[in-house]
Amino acid sequence: MTALGAEVSAAPIPGIRVVLDVRPLQDPGRAPATSAYLAGLLGAYDADPLEGESFAFLLQSDLDDPTTSFGRLEVVGRRLLPPTRLLRSGALTVDPFLLRGASLGAAWRAERGGAAGAVYHAAAGSPPLFSRIPVVVSLLDLAPWELPGAYQRSPSVRFGQRLRARLLRDAAAVIVGTTAVSSAASRLLHLRRDRLRVVPLAARAAFAPPPTDDGAPDPATRAEIERLGLPDRYLVYPGRYDARQDLGTLLRSLAALGVAGRPRSLAAGVAWPPRVLLVGASPEDRAALARAAARAGIGDALAYAPALSPDRLAALVRGARAVLLPVLSESAGLAAIEALASGTPVVASSVGALPEIVGGAGILVEPRDVERLAAALHAAWTDERVHRRLAGLALKRARGSRRAWADVAADTRRVYAEVGVRRSGRPI
Repeated sequence: MTALGAEVSAAPIPGIRVVLDVRPLQDPGRAPATSAYLAGLLGAYDADPLEGESFAFLLQSDLDDPTTSFGRLEVVGRRLLPPTRLLRSGALTVDPFLLRGASLGAAWRAERGGAAGAVYHAAAGSPPLFSRIPVVVSLLDLAPWELPGAYQRSPSVRFGQRLRARLLRDAAAVIVGTTAVSSAASRLLHLRRDRLRVVPLAARAAFAPPPTDDGAPDPATRAEIERLGLPDRYLVYPGRYDARQDLGTLLRSLAALGVAGRPRSLAAGVAWPPRVLLVGASPEDRAALARAAARAGIGDALAYAPALSPDRLAALVRGARAVLLPVLSESAGLAAIEALASGTPVVASSVGALPEIVGGAGILVEPRDVERLAAALHAAWTDERVHRRLAGLALKRARGSRRAWADVAADTRRVYAEVGVRRSGRPI
């Protein structure tokens, strides 16, 4: 395993031809972490293009092309693929063959365009089968293998995930965000550790600490609080609504706090149990959560917001008492990274990438543990001493030397160069 990002090489990075599947950018609701990852990476590439670097993008034919906004990238081609997402689980089996055909020739004569070599970079789904150029995979999700009961229910899905795991083992390099995820990937997928590369991720630019330390919301935060009708004290859940999450434990923890009664030390104007803003729930998810909360007697504890732009979400995260991430599987940790970049502490499950990311700037509990999550919520909501300590550590990290997407891009380009530079005289 090689850790990048801790050291920055002074050697110049050569330009590479990159064949990149950008379909998640076209439909961010299906894969929000992957979409944010690709947007951050391509945005950084676009801000600092390399001589000889070029891109061939693979896109869905029935959706708009978001890559036209990256105007400084040299794009040598855009190949339109049929909408395999409509096949649902069948896409896991079809995509490796489809992507192989789409990528054939995309790196042809890349050296004549000034490239030092070529790679195929896969950030979602399956890499291509029998690729003729080295494959680099960004592995942002281990849930299919950590939670097989939820993600490998049918024979076709199990076959597709076995095929995907085999292709990951054949990749020239697999990029992960933390050493813990690297170890888990090696164990679950039997990946060779010498092919794993740790490239820590970064927060989007909108996620920044408040301009002052007086605790008063900045104007953007105040505007969002008023728009959504939130109280001054609230918690934010910015995660997804699928089997990776542990929302059932969150609801039961809130219900347990409500039954236990209002703490005597809590100021009269502060709501009890804690108020939680759930961001990005679909109408169906919202209805299901509202029914479950009503049955638990905590319907008034939840507020809802639709999927928000990064600027609006960042404003709400910045003003929150804490960000909640109760999960069963989490390999990217972008929501935690962005909370801490905003100076906001995190209450999260002790799984995957989260312990390494959160450190002392939050409270970590085991998943599915109602009692301990309730205790963590109680401390974050009511204990001013605990909250000041956590918020102080988060703010110190936010205002310190922070990693940017330019750093992620530089480290990723080094991986490209490591596996993709041709050392023979033959054209690509």
